[in-house]
Amino acid sequence: MAIKNIVALAGGVGGAKLADGLARVLPAGALTVIVNIADDFRHYGLHISPDLDTVMYTLSEYANPTTGWGVRDESWNMLSMLETYGEQPWFRLGDRDLATHLLRTSALDRGETLTEITQKLAKGLGIQQTMLPACDQRFATMVDTVEHGTLGFQEYFVGHRWQPTVTKIWYDSDIHPTLTDATVTALEAADAVVICPSNPILSIDPILSIGNMRTRVQNRSVPCIAVSPLLNGKAVKGPAAKIMPELGHKASTQGILDFYEGIIDTLVVTHGDAPPQSKTYETTILMKTIDDRVSLAKDLLDYLEKIT
Repeated sequence: MAIKNIVALAGGVGGAKLADGLARVLPAGALTVIVNIADDFRHYGLHISPDLDTVMYTLSEYANPTTGWGVRDESWNMLSMLETYGEQPWFRLGDRDLATHLLRTSALDRGETLTEITQKLAKGLGIQQTMLPACDQRFATMVDTVEHGTLGFQEYFVGHRWQPTVTKIWYDSDIHPTLTDATVTALEAADAVVICPSNPILSIDPILSIGNMRTRVQNRSVPCIAVSPLLNGKAVKGPAAKIMPELGHKASTQGILDFYEGIIDTLVVTHGDAPPQSKTYETTILMKTIDDRVSLAKDLLDYLEKIT
């Protein structure tokens, strides 16, 4: 069976990089990236969607190549002026990046959905694949910590640089969140599902926790593979290797396999990192360059063709 339509679940820089690799090797319109929105928040009155923006800027080649997040060739005049007023900004919003948040907030205040404005922004940046927020309702990751009690996700991740010890992750929402029609349609049309090398707890579990998403992925009739965010027990970027043990999971390939038990067919890992007789596929998963992203994407598509 030919792989014609891929759904990728993504969040963070690692997820954005693989989504970009897939976007570069698949025909226009063949990829749908469903992105975590549980780290969205309001800041200075603006609706900020960090994971959506990271994926969007990466797919459009606007991303800062040094950090992986934010916009390339950024300036910081707005932050400088805030500091003049005595503010101490803990969440950095660049001047070019600010345009995205202004447009998103204005559209949401007019009654547009997050899905609608995301697609308009992506089109404006020339993205030819489909980007979808995991849902249109507010669905916020909350982090219970030893040192500071309960924190909103960005307070934990950016404000405290993910150093507090985590005791629990939970989700706050005004109403029970549901999958959008666009997300359901994409899942039903998919020939395969790829879980990107995003943090399983902070980026992927929020997506799976919306509506009946977990059940839909578990009961799919097409293959589902995940790329590990760990290399020999260490995270390439971010707190995955720290937070997993804090919440009772092993920071290892086996820990990732256990986390995705019943959800994936195969975990894609770096060479030499597969436990004996495990459902794994070893290849080069570290993506330092665009060529690395493309190479991994092609490898995954070849593998999916073989197991379909």
